[in-house]
Order: sequence, then structure tokens, then C-alpha cells
Amino acid sequence: MTSQSHTTDRVFLFLQGPHGPFFNQLAKQLRRTGAQTWRVGFNAGDRVFWSAHARYIPFRGTASNWPRAIEKILEKQLVTDVVIYGDTRPIHALAIAAARRRGIRVHIFEEGYIRPYWVTYECNGTNGNSALMNLSIDQIRTRWNEQRFDKPVPPSHWGDLRQHIFYGALYHWFVLCWNYTYPNFEPHRNLRVMQEFLLYIKRLTFMPIHGVVRRIATRRIQQKGFPYHLVLLQLEHDSAFQHHGPFKTQADFLAKVMRGFAKGAPSHHHLVFKAHPLEDGRSPLQREIKKYAQKHGITERVHYIGGGKLAGLLNEACSATTINSTSGQQALWRGIPLRVYGSAVYAKPELVSQQTLAQFFADPHPPDVGSYQIFRNFLLATSQLPGSFYAKSGRCQVIRQVVDLMLEGRDPYAQHAPQSEAVQQQLRLVPHSKQLKIMQFQKDDVVSSETKPENRLLEAVKE
Repeated sequence: MTSQSHTTDRVFLFLQGPHGPFFNQLAKQLRRTGAQTWRVGFNAGDRVFWSAHARYIPFRGTASNWPRAIEKILEKQLVTDVVIYGDTRPIHALAIAAARRRGIRVHIFEEGYIRPYWVTYECNGTNGNSALMNLSIDQIRTRWNEQRFDKPVPPSHWGDLRQHIFYGALYHWFVLCWNYTYPNFEPHRNLRVMQEFLLYIKRLTFMPIHGVVRRIATRRIQQKGFPYHLVLLQLEHDSAFQHHGPFKTQADFLAKVMRGFAKGAPSHHHLVFKAHPLEDGRSPLQREIKKYAQKHGITERVHYIGGGKLAGLLNEACSATTINSTSGQQALWRGIPLRVYGSAVYAKPELVSQQTLAQFFADPHPPDVGSYQIFRNFLLATSQLPGSFYAKSGRCQVIRQVVDLMLEGRDPYAQHAPQSEAVQQQLRLVPHSKQLKIMQFQKDDVVSSETKPENRLLEAVKE
């Protein structure tokens, strides 16, 4: 455990984080340890969700000014740690490079590799840049056996999709309406801020209708009795798709999958495309799917499901195909054959098929379930923290565990012995008699997280 006197020397610089108050709450907890915290803000959304006004540094320059600006900030504030969400945004990639030149620790948060119950915390990179990419299953098995990790107790509730969409809409509203003091701000995605805002509002407004349509479509597939293969789609603007996949657009991926299915799948098998839960219509998925299905003469065997939970469809699937979606791990957990096309932390030869797509649809090779179990347990014992970035109870779960890990500043995948108190806390090692209380507490959290987020707007902004 890091001593209190040592933490007074730590200076944490926060850049862009998840939409909402997560970074602000994390910084508050770090300050309670004696550390200093600063925030660089690039727009009004960053500014609103940071309560320590005296520790806020607005960046109003152009993208070309940023490399010099971050060097000055790191030097002037005597920064010891940089904290970011995702490592592929240009401003974050440049900040990571500057930090490493100075020997500054980097703390990277990302959505969970195992979802929806966890978030990811790493130190060297995430997704295709993760240290996991260089660890083989044999190396992971060796570390698991040497360190004798105990199985973590999984959280007992679903994620926080509605809060995620709500904070995304709120963040873009502030950028849209209050951004006059940041004239040079450019979003890291291709859409204008107004377009992003309207897409979030549309998604939030029509969630109940989309849910009904989705359930009807899912029930039809489940009741028809035909074998089907599942395609796990991703957001085209997501960093895993853009930076760690081989396709420029979703249409390129759809074309390849449809061609392989038409060539290799038995004639009575069907193909089901499952959209990402946050898919907002910016990519014309249904139109493209229909076009390629008609081209290959398989229109009657192709289906589309717009988001929603995956388990019901995946349980009955013959196989799953994706670029590098984290949902691929749900297929592996069930022993379902999986074909991936991009860089993914779980894309190990023991776990994913190496067949051509036509061969895969004809006779898919299943994963080594034992190897996946070791891989999954290793993830849960190292970089996966139970909780979430958006619901209040989920934020508290993450912050409660991650502060000690950040103060230690150790790569979660590095070999070490004995286990630190921070890791013990992360693993939630509690007596069996207390586990029931924890599970009940988490069930109570579900009730509180279902409170409509729009009714907690003022509280959320302050927090």
C-alpha cells in the first residue's frame, strides 16, 4: 500500500474521460490521499464535469499547438501521472508519447474487455495496444498458476446503457451551446457536434420503441427453428474498429461476411447481424445488409437485430463472427466457435478459429474452453474492475478499487508476489458470510441506477 507521505508527491493530470462525472469523482478521491489533480479541458463538456475550478487548464489552441502545450503542462505542473480514457485519440496518443519521454506514469481507462459488468484499467495501452497482445495462453497460464489468483466474485447486475446515452447527450449539449470560449475545438470523430447531439437524443427518445421492435425480431428468429450464425457488429466510429481492425467501413466487413456465408454455409443455415447496443444509425447498416444479401441471393436467410442484450441469441448460435468486438468473449465463454478479423486481446490461436470464412461457416472449429477459462480468470484478476463509468453505483464500485492501484502505479499484468492489498481489494476476496450482503447491496444498486438520469441532472453535473 502506498504511504500517505508518498502520495503528496504525486500530481495527476486528467485529459478527456468518459462522458459524465467519473473523472471528477476519481480526482476527488485521489486528492483525499494527499495527491494533486489537474484537468486539461478541450471544450465546455470537459469544463462542466470538473468541480475543482482552480485546477482546470483550458486548452483553446489548435491541434498543431497541442504537442508543445502538453510538454509545457507536464513540466510546469510537475506531473507524475497522466490519466486518460482510451489511448488512440490524437490528443491522448501525443500525451502518452510526451509522458513516456519524461518517465511519467500513464493510467488508461477503457470500456471492459468483459462486458457489461466491468471496466478496463491498464498502464501501457488498451485494445490492440494492450500488453495482453504479447502474452500467449501458455504465459498467461504460467502466471495464473504461479500467483495463485482467487476467482473474483462477479457483479450481479446489468450495465447502464441508458445512463451512458444520457451522459453522451448531455456532454454534447454543453459543447453545442456553451463552447464559445473554445473556438478551435475539433471533435475526434467525423460528425459535427450538432449531429452527435441529435443522434444521442434520438437514441434516448426511441429506446422503448426500439426495444419492442428488437424483441419481436429476436422472437421470430428463435421460434423459426433454423440453424443460424451470429455476426457481432461494432460502432464504425469506435477506436477498436478504426485503429485495430482491417476494414475502413462497416460495408467492407458486411460484404466479406456475406460473401463467405453464401459460399460456405449449408443452404438451410441463416445469418443474423446483431447491432451494437449503442448503434445510432449513423451507418446505414440495414440498407447495406439488404444490398449484399440480394447480391448473393440469400435475402430470405439474412436477419438484422438492432442492439439489445446478446445472451438470448448467442445461446442458440452455431458460430459468431466479428472484427474485434469485446462481445466475442461471450461466445468464447459459451464454447461457441468464433472468427475475428482485427486485433483483439482474446484473439489467441487456442481461442479463435484460423479458418477461411467459407470454411468457418461450413464447419466452424470451436475454442479450447479450458484455455479460455484461464484467460478470462486472468483478466478478471488483473485489469477488469467491477463497476461502470456512468451509473452512480457503478462509478463508486470502480473508484473504491482503482485508487490504490493507481497509487501503486504497477502494470496490472506484471508478475509480482506476494499479492498487494490493492489487488486483494480488486479481487473482492471476502468471507462467504459477507458475499450475500454484497450481492444484496448490488441488487439495491440496480434499483437506484434505474432512477431516470434526467431527474438527477443537477446532481450529476455537480458530482
